[in-house]
Amino acid sequence: MAPSHVLKCCQKVLAWVPVAFIALVVAWSYYAYVVELCVFTISSTAEKVVYLVVFHLSFFMFIWSYWKTIFTSPASPSKEFCLSKADKEQYEKEERPESQQEILRRAAKDLPIYTTTASRAIRYCDRCQLIKPDRCHHCSACDICVLKMDHHCPWVNNCVGFSNYKFFLLFLMYSLLYCLFVAATVLQYFIKFWTLCHRKAAENCPKNELPDTHVWETGLRHHAKFHVLFLFFVAAMFFISILSLFSYHCWLVGKNRSTIETFRAPTFRNGPDKNGFSLGCSKNLREVFGDEKKYWLIPIFTSLGDGCNFPTRLVIMDPEQLTVSSQNEPAKSSGANQPFPPRPLSESQNRLLASDSQWVESGPEEEGVKSGSLHCHTSDNLMVLFVVGFSLFCRPKKSLRTD
Repeated sequence: MAPSHVLKCCQKVLAWVPVAFIALVVAWSYYAYVVELCVFTISSTAEKVVYLVVFHLSFFMFIWSYWKTIFTSPASPSKEFCLSKADKEQYEKEERPESQQEILRRAAKDLPIYTTTASRAIRYCDRCQLIKPDRCHHCSACDICVLKMDHHCPWVNNCVGFSNYKFFLLFLMYSLLYCLFVAATVLQYFIKFWTLCHRKAAENCPKNELPDTHVWETGLRHHAKFHVLFLFFVAAMFFISILSLFSYHCWLVGKNRSTIETFRAPTFRNGPDKNGFSLGCSKNLREVFGDEKKYWLIPIFTSLGDGCNFPTRLVIMDPEQLTVSSQNEPAKSSGANQPFPPRPLSESQNRLLASDSQWVESGPEEEGVKSGSLHCHTSDNLMVLFVVGFSLFCRPKKSLRTD
Protein backbone atom coordinates (compact mmCIF):
# COMPACT_ATOMS: atom_id res chain seq x y z
CA MET A 1 0.00 0.00 0.00
CA ALA A 2 2.82 2.40 0.89
CA PRO A 3 4.77 1.94 -2.37
CA SER A 4 1.57 2.51 -4.33
CA HIS A 5 0.88 5.71 -2.44
CA VAL A 6 4.43 6.94 -3.06
CA LEU A 7 4.09 6.13 -6.76
CA LYS A 8 0.89 8.15 -7.02
CA CYS A 9 2.55 11.08 -5.30
CA CYS A 10 5.47 10.91 -7.72
CA GLN A 11 3.08 10.80 -10.66
CA LYS A 12 1.25 13.88 -9.38
CA VAL A 13 4.54 15.76 -8.99
CA LEU A 14 5.82 14.75 -12.43
CA ALA A 15 2.51 15.81 -13.98
CA TRP A 16 3.42 19.42 -13.15
CA VAL A 17 6.73 19.28 -15.05
CA PRO A 18 5.23 20.43 -18.40
CA VAL A 19 3.42 23.29 -16.63
CA ALA A 20 6.63 24.29 -14.86
CA PHE A 21 8.47 24.22 -18.20
CA ILE A 22 5.90 26.56 -19.79
CA ALA A 23 6.06 28.85 -16.75
CA LEU A 24 9.86 29.09 -17.01
CA VAL A 25 9.74 29.82 -20.73
CA VAL A 26 7.12 32.53 -20.19
CA ALA A 27 9.09 34.07 -17.31
CA TRP A 28 12.26 34.13 -19.41
CA SER A 29 10.39 35.65 -22.38
CA TYR A 30 9.09 38.40 -20.09
CA TYR A 31 12.63 39.20 -18.90
CA ALA A 32 14.12 39.04 -22.38
CA TYR A 33 11.49 41.30 -23.90
CA VAL A 34 11.04 43.88 -21.14
CA VAL A 35 14.62 44.13 -19.87
CA GLU A 36 16.94 43.06 -22.66
CA LEU A 37 14.92 44.41 -25.58
CA CYS A 38 12.88 47.37 -24.34
CA VAL A 39 15.24 48.67 -21.66
CA PHE A 40 18.71 48.01 -23.09
CA THR A 41 18.20 47.73 -26.84
CA ILE A 42 15.44 50.13 -27.97
CA SER A 43 16.55 53.75 -27.80
CA SER A 44 13.26 55.44 -28.78
CA THR A 45 11.12 56.27 -25.74
CA ALA A 46 7.88 56.32 -27.74
CA GLU A 47 8.64 52.90 -29.20
CA LYS A 48 9.39 51.55 -25.74
CA VAL A 49 6.09 52.81 -24.32
CA VAL A 50 3.99 51.39 -27.16
CA TYR A 51 5.73 48.03 -27.07
CA LEU A 52 5.47 47.71 -23.29
CA VAL A 53 1.77 48.63 -23.15
CA VAL A 54 0.73 46.17 -25.86
CA PHE A 55 3.07 43.50 -24.52
CA HIS A 56 1.72 43.66 -20.98
CA LEU A 57 -1.88 43.64 -22.21
CA SER A 58 -1.34 40.45 -24.23
CA PHE A 59 0.80 38.97 -21.46
CA PHE A 60 -1.91 39.58 -18.85
CA MET A 61 -4.70 38.02 -20.94
CA PHE A 62 -2.45 35.06 -21.75
CA ILE A 63 -1.59 34.41 -18.11
CA TRP A 64 -5.19 34.91 -16.98
CA SER A 65 -6.63 32.40 -19.46
CA TYR A 66 -3.79 29.92 -18.81
CA TRP A 67 -4.40 30.13 -15.07
CA LYS A 68 -8.14 29.55 -15.51
CA THR A 69 -7.51 26.55 -17.76
CA ILE A 70 -5.18 24.95 -15.22
CA PHE A 71 -7.09 25.57 -12.01
CA THR A 72 -10.70 25.19 -13.14
CA SER A 73 -11.79 21.78 -11.88
CA PRO A 74 -13.32 19.46 -14.49
CA ALA A 75 -17.10 19.25 -14.20
CA SER A 76 -18.48 15.84 -13.18
CA PRO A 77 -21.99 14.39 -13.61
CA SER A 78 -24.57 15.32 -11.00
CA LYS A 79 -25.95 12.85 -8.47
CA GLU A 80 -29.01 12.09 -10.58
CA PHE A 81 -26.77 10.03 -12.88
CA CYS A 82 -25.62 7.80 -10.02
CA LEU A 83 -27.44 4.54 -9.45
CA SER A 84 -29.53 4.23 -6.34
CA LYS A 85 -28.24 1.96 -3.61
CA ALA A 86 -30.72 -0.77 -4.51
CA ASP A 87 -29.96 -0.58 -8.24
CA LYS A 88 -26.24 -0.59 -7.55
CA GLU A 89 -26.46 -3.72 -5.40
CA GLN A 90 -28.63 -5.44 -7.96
CA TYR A 91 -26.29 -4.41 -10.77
CA GLU A 92 -23.26 -5.83 -8.96
CA LYS A 93 -25.05 -9.11 -8.25
CA GLU A 94 -26.09 -9.65 -11.85
CA GLU A 95 -23.58 -11.52 -14.01
CA ARG A 96 -25.35 -11.38 -17.34
CA PRO A 97 -24.76 -8.21 -19.37
CA GLU A 98 -28.38 -8.30 -20.59
CA SER A 99 -29.71 -8.12 -17.03
CA GLN A 100 -27.28 -5.36 -16.14
CA GLN A 101 -28.37 -3.36 -19.17
CA GLU A 102 -32.00 -3.78 -18.16
CA ILE A 103 -31.19 -2.25 -14.78
CA LEU A 104 -29.38 0.63 -16.44
CA ARG A 105 -32.24 1.25 -18.89
CA ARG A 106 -34.70 1.40 -16.05
CA ALA A 107 -32.49 3.85 -14.15
CA ALA A 108 -31.88 5.99 -17.24
CA LYS A 109 -35.47 6.26 -18.45
CA ASP A 110 -35.94 9.70 -16.85
CA LEU A 111 -32.46 11.02 -17.61
CA PRO A 112 -31.71 13.40 -20.53
CA ILE A 113 -29.64 10.86 -22.44
CA TYR A 114 -29.80 10.48 -26.22
CA THR A 115 -26.58 8.60 -27.01
CA THR A 116 -25.50 5.03 -26.39
CA THR A 117 -22.50 2.86 -27.07
CA ALA A 118 -21.90 1.48 -30.56
CA SER A 119 -23.66 -1.74 -29.46
CA ARG A 120 -26.74 0.24 -28.30
CA ALA A 121 -25.92 -0.23 -24.63
CA ILE A 122 -26.34 2.40 -21.93
CA ARG A 123 -23.02 4.16 -21.33
CA TYR A 124 -22.04 3.23 -17.76
CA CYS A 125 -18.77 3.90 -15.92
CA ASP A 126 -17.83 1.02 -13.64
CA ARG A 127 -15.05 3.10 -12.10
CA CYS A 128 -17.27 6.03 -11.04
CA GLN A 129 -20.41 3.86 -10.84
CA LEU A 130 -22.66 6.23 -12.73
CA ILE A 131 -24.53 6.47 -16.01
CA LYS A 132 -22.57 8.70 -18.36
CA PRO A 133 -24.39 11.76 -19.68
CA ASP A 134 -24.08 12.59 -23.37
CA ARG A 135 -20.53 13.60 -24.34
CA CYS A 136 -19.17 12.53 -20.95
CA HIS A 137 -16.10 10.27 -20.73
CA HIS A 138 -13.87 8.86 -18.02
CA CYS A 139 -10.33 10.22 -17.81
CA SER A 140 -7.79 7.80 -16.42
CA ALA A 141 -5.35 10.61 -15.61
CA CYS A 142 -7.88 12.53 -13.49
CA ASP A 143 -9.71 9.31 -12.50
CA ILE A 144 -13.11 10.96 -12.86
CA CYS A 145 -15.87 11.22 -15.45
CA VAL A 146 -15.60 14.59 -17.17
CA LEU A 147 -18.56 16.38 -18.76
CA LYS A 148 -18.11 17.06 -22.48
CA MET A 149 -14.56 15.80 -22.26
CA ASP A 150 -12.30 16.92 -25.09
CA HIS A 151 -8.90 15.60 -24.01
CA HIS A 152 -6.47 15.54 -21.09
CA CYS A 153 -3.82 18.17 -21.73
CA PRO A 154 -0.42 17.62 -20.06
CA TRP A 155 0.57 21.26 -20.72
CA VAL A 156 -2.12 22.43 -18.31
CA ASN A 157 -2.15 19.25 -16.18
CA ASN A 158 -5.91 19.21 -16.38
CA CYS A 159 -8.78 17.76 -18.33
CA VAL A 160 -10.22 20.07 -20.98
CA GLY A 161 -13.98 19.76 -20.90
CA PHE A 162 -17.23 21.60 -20.36
CA SER A 163 -16.06 23.72 -17.41
CA ASN A 164 -12.85 25.07 -18.99
CA TYR A 165 -13.10 24.58 -22.75
CA LYS A 166 -13.71 28.29 -23.33
CA PHE A 167 -10.67 29.10 -21.17
CA PHE A 168 -8.59 26.63 -23.17
CA LEU A 169 -9.59 28.26 -26.47
CA LEU A 170 -8.78 31.72 -25.11
CA PHE A 171 -5.47 30.42 -23.78
CA LEU A 172 -4.56 29.21 -27.28
CA MET A 173 -5.71 32.46 -28.87
CA TYR A 174 -3.88 34.77 -26.47
CA SER A 175 -0.72 32.67 -26.52
CA LEU A 176 -0.89 32.87 -30.32
CA LEU A 177 -1.23 36.66 -30.22
CA TYR A 178 1.50 36.89 -27.58
CA CYS A 179 3.98 34.93 -29.70
CA LEU A 180 2.99 36.83 -32.85
CA PHE A 181 3.50 40.22 -31.22
CA VAL A 182 6.85 39.24 -29.70
CA ALA A 183 8.15 37.79 -32.97
CA ALA A 184 6.94 40.76 -35.04
CA THR A 185 8.47 43.42 -32.78
CA VAL A 186 11.73 41.56 -32.24
CA LEU A 187 12.20 40.83 -35.95
CA GLN A 188 14.01 44.06 -36.88
CA TYR A 189 16.49 43.65 -34.02
CA PHE A 190 16.90 39.99 -34.83
CA ILE A 191 17.88 40.91 -38.40
CA LYS A 192 20.20 43.64 -37.14
CA PHE A 193 22.04 41.36 -34.71
CA TRP A 194 22.10 38.43 -37.10
CA THR A 195 23.61 40.58 -39.88
CA LEU A 196 26.14 42.01 -37.47
CA CYS A 197 27.18 38.55 -36.33
CA HIS A 198 27.80 37.46 -39.93
CA ARG A 199 29.71 40.66 -40.66
CA LYS A 200 31.87 40.25 -37.58
CA ALA A 201 32.54 36.63 -38.46
CA ALA A 202 33.54 37.59 -42.01
CA GLU A 203 35.83 40.34 -40.81
CA ASN A 204 37.15 38.13 -38.02
CA CYS A 205 36.84 41.07 -35.66
CA PRO A 206 38.14 40.27 -32.16
CA LYS A 207 36.03 42.95 -30.51
CA ASN A 208 32.33 42.67 -29.79
CA GLU A 209 31.06 46.03 -31.07
CA LEU A 210 27.74 47.17 -32.50
CA PRO A 211 27.02 49.98 -34.97
CA ASP A 212 25.19 52.13 -32.41
CA THR A 213 28.07 52.45 -29.94
CA HIS A 214 26.25 55.00 -27.76
CA VAL A 215 23.48 52.59 -26.86
CA TRP A 216 25.81 49.76 -26.12
CA GLU A 217 28.23 51.89 -24.13
CA THR A 218 25.42 53.07 -21.84
CA GLY A 219 24.35 49.71 -20.48
CA LEU A 220 23.53 47.07 -23.10
CA ARG A 221 25.31 43.92 -22.01
CA HIS A 222 26.98 41.53 -24.39
CA HIS A 223 24.55 38.67 -23.77
CA ALA A 224 21.57 40.84 -24.76
CA LYS A 225 22.18 39.73 -28.34
CA PHE A 226 21.65 36.12 -27.30
CA HIS A 227 18.34 36.90 -25.58
CA VAL A 228 17.00 38.87 -28.54
CA LEU A 229 18.07 36.26 -31.10
CA PHE A 230 16.77 33.33 -29.09
CA LEU A 231 13.54 35.17 -28.21
CA PHE A 232 12.63 35.43 -31.89
CA PHE A 233 13.31 31.74 -32.51
CA VAL A 234 11.24 30.65 -29.50
CA ALA A 235 8.32 32.98 -30.30
CA ALA A 236 8.23 31.88 -33.96
CA MET A 237 8.46 28.19 -33.04
CA PHE A 238 5.63 28.38 -30.51
CA PHE A 239 3.53 30.47 -32.88
CA ILE A 240 3.69 27.83 -35.62
CA SER A 241 2.91 24.95 -33.26
CA ILE A 242 0.06 26.75 -31.47
CA LEU A 243 -1.43 27.93 -34.77
CA SER A 244 -2.11 24.37 -35.90
CA LEU A 245 -3.68 23.42 -32.56
CA PHE A 246 -5.80 26.56 -32.36
CA SER A 247 -6.99 26.13 -35.95
CA TYR A 248 -8.01 22.58 -35.21
CA HIS A 249 -10.05 23.57 -32.16
CA CYS A 250 -11.68 26.43 -34.08
CA TRP A 251 -12.82 23.81 -36.56
CA LEU A 252 -14.13 21.66 -33.69
CA VAL A 253 -16.11 24.59 -32.27
CA GLY A 254 -17.63 25.33 -35.66
CA LYS A 255 -18.68 21.69 -35.97
CA ASN A 256 -19.67 21.40 -32.27
CA ARG A 257 -17.51 18.34 -31.76
CA SER A 258 -14.97 17.31 -29.18
CA THR A 259 -11.66 15.68 -30.04
CA ILE A 260 -13.09 12.35 -28.93
CA GLU A 261 -16.18 12.73 -31.11
CA THR A 262 -14.00 13.48 -34.12
CA PHE A 263 -12.46 10.03 -33.99
CA ARG A 264 -15.54 8.21 -32.65
CA ALA A 265 -18.92 9.59 -33.66
CA PRO A 266 -21.62 9.55 -30.94
CA THR A 267 -24.36 6.97 -31.48
CA PHE A 268 -27.94 8.24 -31.44
CA ARG A 269 -31.16 6.27 -31.75
CA ASN A 270 -30.87 6.34 -35.55
CA GLY A 271 -27.18 5.40 -35.60
CA PRO A 272 -23.81 7.14 -35.38
CA ASP A 273 -23.87 10.80 -36.36
CA LYS A 274 -20.71 12.90 -36.10
CA ASN A 275 -22.79 16.06 -36.68
CA GLY A 276 -25.48 15.11 -34.18
CA PHE A 277 -24.74 18.01 -31.84
CA SER A 278 -24.10 20.61 -34.55
CA LEU A 279 -26.70 23.39 -34.63
CA GLY A 280 -25.03 25.69 -37.14
CA CYS A 281 -21.91 27.80 -36.79
CA SER A 282 -23.36 30.75 -34.86
CA LYS A 283 -25.30 28.56 -32.42
CA ASN A 284 -22.29 26.31 -31.91
CA LEU A 285 -20.25 29.37 -30.96
CA ARG A 286 -22.95 30.53 -28.55
CA GLU A 287 -22.96 27.13 -26.88
CA VAL A 288 -19.27 27.52 -25.98
CA PHE A 289 -18.93 31.30 -25.52
CA GLY A 290 -22.43 32.26 -24.37
CA ASP A 291 -25.12 34.65 -25.55
CA GLU A 292 -23.39 37.92 -24.60
CA LYS A 293 -20.62 38.62 -27.08
CA LYS A 294 -19.01 41.24 -24.84
CA TYR A 295 -17.78 38.39 -22.62
CA TRP A 296 -16.49 36.15 -25.42
CA LEU A 297 -12.86 37.30 -25.18
CA ILE A 298 -12.76 37.40 -21.37
CA PRO A 299 -11.80 34.21 -19.48
CA ILE A 300 -14.94 33.99 -17.37
CA PHE A 301 -17.41 31.12 -17.62
CA THR A 302 -20.27 31.96 -19.98
CA SER A 303 -20.94 28.62 -21.71
CA LEU A 304 -24.58 27.61 -22.07
CA GLY A 305 -26.15 24.60 -20.40
CA ASP A 306 -25.16 22.42 -17.47
CA GLY A 307 -22.80 20.02 -19.26
CA CYS A 308 -25.16 17.06 -18.75
CA ASN A 309 -27.76 17.91 -21.37
CA PHE A 310 -27.06 19.17 -24.88
CA PRO A 311 -29.44 20.14 -27.67
CA THR A 312 -28.98 17.94 -30.70
CA ARG A 313 -29.58 18.31 -34.39
CA LEU A 314 -32.16 15.54 -34.09
CA VAL A 315 -34.28 17.48 -31.61
CA ILE A 316 -35.72 19.77 -34.27
CA MET A 317 -36.15 17.06 -36.89
CA ASP A 318 -39.49 15.49 -37.71
CA PRO A 319 -39.86 12.14 -35.88
CA GLU A 320 -41.28 10.64 -39.08
CA GLN A 321 -38.08 11.59 -40.86
CA LEU A 322 -36.09 9.70 -38.25
CA THR A 323 -38.30 6.65 -38.85
CA VAL A 324 -37.78 6.82 -42.61
CA SER A 325 -34.06 7.34 -42.11
CA SER A 326 -33.88 4.29 -39.87
CA GLN A 327 -35.74 2.17 -42.41
CA ASN A 328 -33.46 3.31 -45.22
CA GLU A 329 -30.34 2.45 -43.24
CA PRO A 330 -30.85 -1.08 -41.88
CA ALA A 331 -27.15 -1.46 -41.20
CA LYS A 332 -27.16 1.46 -38.82
CA SER A 333 -30.41 0.47 -37.13
CA SER A 334 -29.58 -3.18 -36.53
CA GLY A 335 -29.91 -2.58 -32.81
CA ALA A 336 -33.00 -0.40 -33.02
CA ASN A 337 -35.22 -3.18 -31.70
CA GLN A 338 -33.47 -2.88 -28.36
CA PRO A 339 -35.33 -0.58 -25.97
CA PHE A 340 -33.97 2.94 -25.74
CA PRO A 341 -34.88 5.10 -22.76
CA PRO A 342 -37.91 7.10 -23.99
CA ARG A 343 -38.27 10.74 -22.98
CA PRO A 344 -39.73 13.91 -24.49
CA LEU A 345 -37.22 15.87 -26.53
CA SER A 346 -38.32 19.10 -24.90
CA GLU A 347 -36.75 18.18 -21.57
CA SER A 348 -33.53 20.02 -22.41
CA GLN A 349 -33.19 23.19 -20.36
CA ASN A 350 -30.42 24.56 -22.56
CA ARG A 351 -31.22 28.08 -23.72
CA LEU A 352 -30.22 27.16 -27.25
CA LEU A 353 -33.47 25.16 -27.48
CA ALA A 354 -35.60 27.96 -26.06
CA SER A 355 -36.00 29.42 -29.56
CA ASP A 356 -36.71 26.13 -31.30
CA SER A 357 -39.76 27.52 -33.05
CA GLN A 358 -37.73 30.39 -34.45
CA TRP A 359 -35.16 28.01 -35.89
CA VAL A 360 -37.75 25.79 -37.54
CA GLU A 361 -39.54 28.73 -39.09
CA SER A 362 -36.38 30.04 -40.75
CA GLY A 363 -36.17 27.99 -43.95
CA PRO A 364 -32.48 28.23 -44.92
CA GLU A 365 -31.38 27.90 -41.30
CA GLU A 366 -33.44 24.75 -40.80
CA GLU A 367 -31.97 23.11 -43.88
CA GLY A 368 -28.46 23.98 -42.74
CA VAL A 369 -29.05 22.47 -39.30
CA LYS A 370 -30.58 19.29 -40.70
CA SER A 371 -27.64 18.70 -42.98
CA GLY A 372 -25.11 19.54 -40.30
CA SER A 373 -23.58 22.28 -42.47
CA LEU A 374 -21.83 25.35 -41.09
CA HIS A 375 -23.15 28.82 -41.77
CA CYS A 376 -23.05 32.21 -40.07
CA HIS A 377 -25.48 35.13 -39.95
CA THR A 378 -24.33 38.40 -41.46
CA SER A 379 -24.96 40.07 -38.11
CA ASP A 380 -22.34 37.96 -36.35
CA ASN A 381 -19.25 39.80 -35.25
CA LEU A 382 -15.64 39.37 -36.32
CA MET A 383 -15.18 36.48 -33.87
CA VAL A 384 -17.35 34.25 -36.07
CA LEU A 385 -15.41 35.16 -39.22
CA PHE A 386 -12.12 34.66 -37.38
CA VAL A 387 -13.08 31.15 -36.24
CA VAL A 388 -14.37 30.11 -39.65
CA GLY A 389 -11.23 31.42 -41.35
CA PHE A 390 -8.93 29.49 -39.04
CA SER A 391 -10.97 26.33 -39.42
CA LEU A 392 -9.82 26.03 -43.05
CA PHE A 393 -6.27 25.29 -41.91
CA CYS A 394 -7.09 22.62 -39.33
CA ARG A 395 -5.90 19.06 -39.43
CA PRO A 396 -7.14 16.21 -37.17
CA LYS A 397 -4.93 15.10 -34.31
CA LYS A 398 -5.03 12.06 -32.08
CA SER A 399 -6.91 12.36 -28.82
CA LEU A 400 -4.99 12.38 -25.58
CA ARG A 401 -7.86 10.97 -23.57
CA THR A 402 -8.56 7.53 -22.23
CA ASP A 403 -12.11 6.33 -21.91
